Amino acid sequence: MIHFFSEEVEFALPNEALVARWLNEVARTEKTQIADLSYVFCSDDYLLAINQQYLNHDYYTDVITFDHREQMSEPVLGDIFISYERVIDNSEQLNLIVLDEIYRVMLHGLLHLLGYNDATSEEKLDMHLMEDKHLSSIRGTE
Repeated sequence: MIHFFSEEVEFALPNEALVARWLNEVARTEKTQIADLSYVFCSDDYLLAINQQYLNHDYYTDVITFDHREQMSEPVLGDIFISYERVIDNSEQLNLIVLDEIYRVMLHGLLHLLGYNDATSEEKLDMHLMEDKHLSSIRGTE
C-alpha cells in the first residue's frame, strides 16, 4: 500500500492512483513488491529538522528515505520525505516541469529502498539511468 501525505505545504498529486500503480510497477520490475510506503511532501524546514535529528546533517535536501525493513529481501517498507520547496527550486533552476521533478525525486527515494545508491560517481550514473528508464513510463500519462 502506498500513502501520500503533506506536512507544512499544500500539495497533492494530481492522480494518486496512477502514481501508485507506476511505483508498484517499478518495484515489480526490480523483482520486489511494496508492502507499505509513505510519501510525505513537506516544507524545507520540516525536512531540515528531520535531516538534523536523524542524520546529523545541517543542510537542506530534496529527499530523505527511511527503510524500515530488517532485510533487503523483504517487501518494501519505508517512508520517503520530499521537500516540495526544494523540488520547486530544483525545477526552476533546471528549467523542468515541477511535476516531472516531483516524479524524479519520488522515484529516487524508491530506488534507494530498492538497493540503489548514489555515493560514488558510478553509482550516481547508475541511479540516473534507472531514473530515466522508469520515468519514461509516467511522464505524459497524468
